[in-house]
Amino acid sequence: MTRKMRGDALLFFSLLVLSDAMPSGKIGVNYGLLGNNLPSAGQSIESLRAMKAGSVKLYDANPEILRLLAGTDIRVSIMVPNYEIINLATNQTSANKWVEDNVLAYHPETMIRTILVGNEVLSYCSDEGKRIWNHLVPAMRRIKISLRAQDIRNIKVGTPLAMDVLQTAFPPSTGTFRPDISTTVMVPLLKFLNSTKSFFFIDAYPYFPWSENPININLDYALFQSNIKYTDPGSGLVYTNLLDQMLDSLVFAMTKLGFHSIRLSIAETGWPNAGDIGETGASIYNAATYNRNLVTKMTSRPLIGTPARPGLFIPAFIFSLYDENQKTGTGTERHWGLLYPNGTSIYQIDLTGKRASSDYEPLPATHNDMPYEGKSWCVAAPDVNLTELERALTFACSQGNGTCEALTPGKECYEPLSVIWHASFAFSSYWAKFRSQGANCYFDGLAVQTTSDPSESA
Repeated sequence: MTRKMRGDALLFFSLLVLSDAMPSGKIGVNYGLLGNNLPSAGQSIESLRAMKAGSVKLYDANPEILRLLAGTDIRVSIMVPNYEIINLATNQTSANKWVEDNVLAYHPETMIRTILVGNEVLSYCSDEGKRIWNHLVPAMRRIKISLRAQDIRNIKVGTPLAMDVLQTAFPPSTGTFRPDISTTVMVPLLKFLNSTKSFFFIDAYPYFPWSENPININLDYALFQSNIKYTDPGSGLVYTNLLDQMLDSLVFAMTKLGFHSIRLSIAETGWPNAGDIGETGASIYNAATYNRNLVTKMTSRPLIGTPARPGLFIPAFIFSLYDENQKTGTGTERHWGLLYPNGTSIYQIDLTGKRASSDYEPLPATHNDMPYEGKSWCVAAPDVNLTELERALTFACSQGNGTCEALTPGKECYEPLSVIWHASFAFSSYWAKFRSQGANCYFDGLAVQTTSDPSESA
């Protein structure tokens, strides 16, 4: 890139920042609903306002939430579910109806500013998932056509992607999109984003690369509080934190396809405040540290940007408003919240970035920053419904591989004859046999991990 091109790009970005992104200047929050114990929509919006969130990102276009956001100064991002993409891509009438029902019904009283088509669509690699890939950009185009027909010019259309869209990401200068999507999906997507002056929305979580390699990646580097400096051997750019490396790997990947100036927006980022026994670094201390430092970086004036794009504004949404107890997967999946389900803060945070770190109350110490080396078991959770527990026990035992052989009459673990004991044995056996294949200790909330051998108390 020539010096003049760099200057033109910076001017281009500056004008866009001033006209579109800067009026908020605050961090956004993802508002998910995968919990059976969450506060009402009204209480949740009051919490967002009390937290001074600049924007909120929804995972649908929830009518109640959109109505309640009317008249507030909170900018809103709504989402087209993945299952609707093909229909919208192939039918302009359907796209028009979607915009009528989910945008026109609330706009402009509700400050809808972004429509996200799908969620991490390119991470689904089944035959059906790949079928959606090819309809992603056409669906985005039809939504944009519908907005223009209504003379709505202040709503961006995009799609949030995960970091797995990259084939290589380290060092950042080697950033390259996966070959299975580079030409067929990414080029059309980038053309669309470039022509509509929209954002490349990315879900970027430094927690994941760090937790997979905590011995070789410095924790403080992932939490924005290290003095370590990493120099990219390809670009010569100097990095001081892991998030910047992740973001710039996308910048380099886009540049290699000929797109030099598409803006980045962080659709999701955060750090888990708790997790399973073996999930390293998931703690309130680390979550608070990461998110507070993220806010400081993203709201800093003058703007910081990244080494590849210094001084540029990057809109960012923290995941998530609440801990959500109905999310499946490992323990961390249910513990990304800023708030407990009862609405109280898990830790203090100022989303405007104006509060000094010294003004916060002390955080609880963290004790799991290194990989857990001991044993753990998966057992029945206390006070659960026994009928549901029996169903989960049947499921665990039906998976074969001798999971429940020791529970048959006359075998060594048959007694004591109780649903709780049998379920605890079955859960631990199932987890031990299938953990390497992605199984987890959850069973729809009926199981928990323990470091105490359940056989000793049977």
